[in-house]
Amino acid sequence: MPRWLPRAVVMALALYACFRLGSWAFDQLIGLLVNILIAFFLALAIEPAVGRMAGRGMRRGLATFLVFIVVFILGIGFVFLLGSMLAGQIVDMFDEFPKYLDSVIKWVNQTFHTELSRVEVQDSLLHSDWLQRYVQNSATGVLDVSTTVLGGLFRLLTIFLFSFYFAADGPRLRRALCSVLPPSRQAEVLRAWEIAVDKTGGYLYSRGLMALISGIAHYILLIVLGVPYAPALAVWVGLVSQFIPTIGTYLAGALPMLIAFTVDPWYALWVLGFVVIYQQFENYVLQPKLTSKTVDIHPAVAFGSVIAGTALLGAVGALIAIPAVATLQAFLGAYVKRYAVTDDPRVGGSSRQRGEPVWTRARRLVQRAGRGPGPRSGGDRRASGARQVTGPGGGGGAGGTDGESGGTGHGGPDDESGGTGHGGPDRR
Repeated sequence: MPRWLPRAVVMALALYACFRLGSWAFDQLIGLLVNILIAFFLALAIEPAVGRMAGRGMRRGLATFLVFIVVFILGIGFVFLLGSMLAGQIVDMFDEFPKYLDSVIKWVNQTFHTELSRVEVQDSLLHSDWLQRYVQNSATGVLDVSTTVLGGLFRLLTIFLFSFYFAADGPRLRRALCSVLPPSRQAEVLRAWEIAVDKTGGYLYSRGLMALISGIAHYILLIVLGVPYAPALAVWVGLVSQFIPTIGTYLAGALPMLIAFTVDPWYALWVLGFVVIYQQFENYVLQPKLTSKTVDIHPAVAFGSVIAGTALLGAVGALIAIPAVATLQAFLGAYVKRYAVTDDPRVGGSSRQRGEPVWTRARRLVQRAGRGPGPRSGGDRRASGARQVTGPGGGGGAGGTDGESGGTGHGGPDDESGGTGHGGPDRR
């Protein structure tokens, strides 16, 4: 047995053990890594505001704390508006439930010729087995819901803590990162950091502005139609449609349509039509003007990045995909050499060369095809004798009327040159 074989086997087993250990550790820490990634992008988003406040003499820690207080107040206000709307709808639903039940019982009695009453239906529902089983299952599910809520709150706290440290200690973090790199690489890292801050902040700025415009537009519509809870619905439409990619528009429009349907079914159609029209206006007019100076990314690239981010990290990947791709595109754009595009009509999608019209070239082709080979009249020979072109040993052409010399005639088998054509009658 070779002496190197035991050592190679031990090394292979050690590498395999390290790989398995790394895979297990990655699976256990994937949640924490995703939280850190979200916190990093959140810190990049608030970096312009923190940097502006720090530039005016405020400490970065206090500036970061104030920014988070504003974000927290806005989030609490949004939740309060939606909670009040949902609570009001639930109360109204319970108040109107006896009327709904009476109308359903009346329709059943008239349609199926039965004699049901609301008291009998309520007693049968309250003493039914499936209702008791549902209550028992719900009681056990309360613990699961409580665990999920507590886990979500702990994850939210983790994200805010990491993002606070990233934003408050941003200069120290950049200095520590650059201290382990050579000077030539430090400039690249700082440039990448600056691009990431600009693109992420610009993305959130443009989305926030579009959310404000969308909320105001839908608020005016809901007020005109007389739909209840118009402020909460307007905030819902603005935030959900802008910050939830791909399906946010449909989720945002579904709730106002449902509330409007309870007032008048035709109002739901009005809301649907307005949502569709406004979405087209936003996609083709508003969004290109706002994002061209902030994100500067093609809509197809944005859509593909959202799909890829969703496949990799779920909803988190969908949220951070666009600023991440915009940052990567801007960073790599400095290393791509670009050239001036030639003035070719095919660049614009046209395969036809510019020049004379098509019908002129077609008429010339028809004239050439109509001439064809064959004997010609004397006048034609006189007019075209000087223009005849010889092939290999071609025949001699007739001379012109003014003494033009003819073409070269066919040569004999032992002579390569042809005979000389006759000159015209008016020789000079």
